[in-house]
Amino acid sequence: MFDWLIVGAGFAGSVLAERLARGSGKRVLLLDKRRHIGGNAYDHYDDEGLLVHAYGPHVFHTNSKEVFDYLSQFTAWRPYQHRVLASVDGQLVPIPINLDTINYLYNLRLTSLELEAFFAERAERIAHARTSEDVIVGKIGRELYEKFFRNYARKQWGLDPSELDASVTTHIPVRTSRDDRYFTDTYQAMPLRGYTRMFERMLDHPNIKVMLGVDFREVERSIPHDQVIYTGSIDAYFDHRYGPLPYRSLEFRFETKNAPIFQPAPVVNHPNEHPYTRVTECKYLTGQEHPKTTLVYEYPRAEGEPYYPIPRPENVVLYRKYEALAAATPGVHFIGRLATYRYYNMDQVVAQALKLYAKLTGLPRKQTTLAAAA
Repeated sequence: MFDWLIVGAGFAGSVLAERLARGSGKRVLLLDKRRHIGGNAYDHYDDEGLLVHAYGPHVFHTNSKEVFDYLSQFTAWRPYQHRVLASVDGQLVPIPINLDTINYLYNLRLTSLELEAFFAERAERIAHARTSEDVIVGKIGRELYEKFFRNYARKQWGLDPSELDASVTTHIPVRTSRDDRYFTDTYQAMPLRGYTRMFERMLDHPNIKVMLGVDFREVERSIPHDQVIYTGSIDAYFDHRYGPLPYRSLEFRFETKNAPIFQPAPVVNHPNEHPYTRVTECKYLTGQEHPKTTLVYEYPRAEGEPYYPIPRPENVVLYRKYEALAAATPGVHFIGRLATYRYYNMDQVVAQALKLYAKLTGLPRKQTTLAAAA
């Protein structure tokens, strides 16, 4: 008899398994249909002995001390600040757009104050930004929108930015400084031995049993349990009663180069004619020393594993129907990206899991994150 059956061994499921087992002494069965733990953050050593991110780059960053301190119980960290270049007009320039981006692209020598005027002159007046296109052209104008965003979004989403909700691009920064960091969070680091090792330590507890390569539906009635935490697709849980929720998927192609380093940045975005959206060189992220290097090419797909909820108003309406079903389902708790049909960063999922644990136990938040908690 298990107290909890948890579906999905990614961040949401693993954090809750660890907390319920180690923090509350509960017996937990953790399932995943994949044959590994870690969800999309799973990393492993390839045939050349290179540590690679199996599902594209996962760069940890957070402003939450609670989240960082919690994960620090299971890993040491390697300081890392992420940088990205974009291939535009035959040049590799910093993204997010900053002072150097504009000066390189247009062969100018603007100052930060002059760049503010440069953007203001080109920005279009948008009274109510409803779409992603509205957000970008309202910030920096149509020419830069066309160069950096339109085709990238078309590839990523299979839709023109004029068809996408404004929320897709409202968080994209545009800087007038020379700061070329992709993130500006307080805590920016990578697990020293990789994500999978961190998950292994998190789940190393006698009260946690992990079953991999198992479909939840095949075992839910045969294994006695009290309550369920579900981190999979919410529409799949309800057998697509109202129809499938739309997602975008990704296909990853790995290529090993016989060189220590191949590209000049950890990630190069391709808002151009190439069918892939970005190329990641894993060694930048892992810090591994090796005579060879592996690149990961990302190809957006309409079919396949669900990765990105498609942010359109009609999809939110459909999700609300499933959300109502979830609220009316006793003994099942829905959490994570797929179960709540929202794109979360890794730290946001951890915070969401810790919040649910506090709710389930009635403990104050500050007492819910220590591995040694009674």
